[in-house]
Amino acid sequence: MQPFKPIALTAATLALTLATHAGATVVVDRAAGSTVTLPAAIGSGAKFKLVVKTTITSNSLIVKVANATDVMTGTALFGQDAADTAVLFETAATDDTITMNGSTTGGIKGDIIELEDLASGLWGVTVRGSATGTEATPFSATVS
Repeated sequence: MQPFKPIALTAATLALTLATHAGATVVVDRAAGSTVTLPAAIGSGAKFKLVVKTTITSNSLIVKVANATDVMTGTALFGQDAADTAVLFETAATDDTITMNGSTTGGIKGDIIELEDLASGLWGVTVRGSATGTEATPFSATVS
């Protein structure tokens, strides 16, 4: 049975699993950031949702794939109140990591990351959030 209550993330790391986290909302409540690792993409259709409850003030909120063969495809849309702008970033072909620093790459209270296991080796990702300063892409290729 899938969980219906939000799952609080207050630890430095979390390995998402199909059994525990698919279909649930993970509420990120750690100002010092966390590293979240996805399960291997197998095309299960499983969906994961993370919501930032506490703005990241040190380190980063990092969401990464489980292995060097998985990649992400999708977009990140950031709004910025100070400059009244919106910026859209797309993943590159090799991107496998989302890094939100609490400033230019998101990680601000209310930000949402949605991920879906689309196919073997492929995660779909949508990020909606806020940024400060000059917005920058949260996507990178860092898993080896």
